[in-house]
Amino acid sequence: MELFFLGTGAGMPSKQRNTSSLIVNLSAEQGGYWMFDCGEATQHQLLKTSIKPRKINKIFITHLHGDHIFGLPGFLGSRSFLGGEDELIIYGPVGIKEWIMTSLRLTKTHLTYPLKIEEIDEGVVFEDDQFKVCTLELEHVIQCFGFRIEQKPLPGKLLVDKAFESGVPKGPLLKQLKDGDDVELADGSIVYSKDVTGDAQKGFTVAVLGDTKHCSAAVKLADKADILVHEATFDNETGELASEYGHSTIGDAARTAKEANVKELIANHISARFLQADIANLQEQGSAIFPNVHIAEDFSHFEWKNEQLIKK
Repeated sequence: MELFFLGTGAGMPSKQRNTSSLIVNLSAEQGGYWMFDCGEATQHQLLKTSIKPRKINKIFITHLHGDHIFGLPGFLGSRSFLGGEDELIIYGPVGIKEWIMTSLRLTKTHLTYPLKIEEIDEGVVFEDDQFKVCTLELEHVIQCFGFRIEQKPLPGKLLVDKAFESGVPKGPLLKQLKDGDDVELADGSIVYSKDVTGDAQKGFTVAVLGDTKHCSAAVKLADKADILVHEATFDNETGELASEYGHSTIGDAARTAKEANVKELIANHISARFLQADIANLQEQGSAIFPNVHIAEDFSHFEWKNEQLIKK
């Protein structure tokens, strides 16, 4: 699983940071590419990566503020021009369907692929054999959601020597056992998958939060997550502004990470008031509360591998 940050700014684009958008790359897990928020010029940011718009199959919108959705109409149209044919599903708050469909209708934008829009509430918004995505409402100035992505437990490793000892020949039966299926041998005997595989392996959990004050819903969504992506619009000195506008400081983000007992915190949605020279101070303020904190930049690329977060 990989995280690509396309936009890490707050409110409006700046020279250093574009507006909000994150790609969660689940292609290695056969889940596709999931986008979280689509701020203005997100498709321009994509041009600077190897990610193809037609490969993005799900978009999760945290809330309807412009810096999180103004890139959607352009992205949807370009996905058609660039050969998109597979279904795209958008999940977002009440109002997202009206806004998208009105934009497409008034601009006479024709899509070459099926578009499905699901307006969400708290609870499970998506689930299949591999993943579950659930959401809770956060504390912002308008309705805003955070998302928790849970990978379901993975099959245990196949104990090949034990399978051979049970009479399983080389070939497709080994894969069936590895996938959790019992198999029948030529002599009619049954080899049970549980007898020749190790314990199931824990999947990863990622929490991606929209704009929010520090709140219990944020802590609950992030509970024991491997990675928490949390806004940090302000530094600790501007905490009053953060509270007034329904945002968090870097200290608030770190406090949520600590209370939720997460492994890694990635802070983004950084105000344009903070220049590159200020990032070290934000890092220091966050680390004083929660040691494993990373400040995302546009085009930051992280990989979760072997229970570790690797910055690429």
